[in-house]
Amino acid sequence: MPLLWVLRDLLGMTGTKYGCGIAECGACLVHVDGRPRRACRTTAASVAGRSITTIEGLSSDGSHPVQRAWAELDVVQCGYCQPGQIMAAAALVAANPRPTDADIDTALEGQICRCGTYPRIRAAVHRAAELTRERQP
Repeated sequence: MPLLWVLRDLLGMTGTKYGCGIAECGACLVHVDGRPRRACRTTAASVAGRSITTIEGLSSDGSHPVQRAWAELDVVQCGYCQPGQIMAAAALVAANPRPTDADIDTALEGQICRCGTYPRIRAAVHRAAELTRERQP
């Protein structure tokens, strides 16, 4: 069974979206042991006993730097792709708190936004990186 169905259907965690089902759009992105994975093509058995973080797990109150940046810059248009976009951005800023435009483009490559909010997404990743750096000692 795909991890996506376990999350959505068995655990009721519907923040992770079903987009294409073939790991091409990125709507189903989650973190497995802190690394981005497409939940639609990841079997639940292959991640048994590992740490899984979904969009719901970033923060319960929207205080994660990426979530804050998304809200501040009003990134969302239709919003369907945003959980995957946010999860990709969160992995990037955790690994690289000073990403360049090229770093952002590479990290979010394959995260498809049908509404074309890419300029706002990139700006929000930069803002999230700033917020992340502010939180560090």
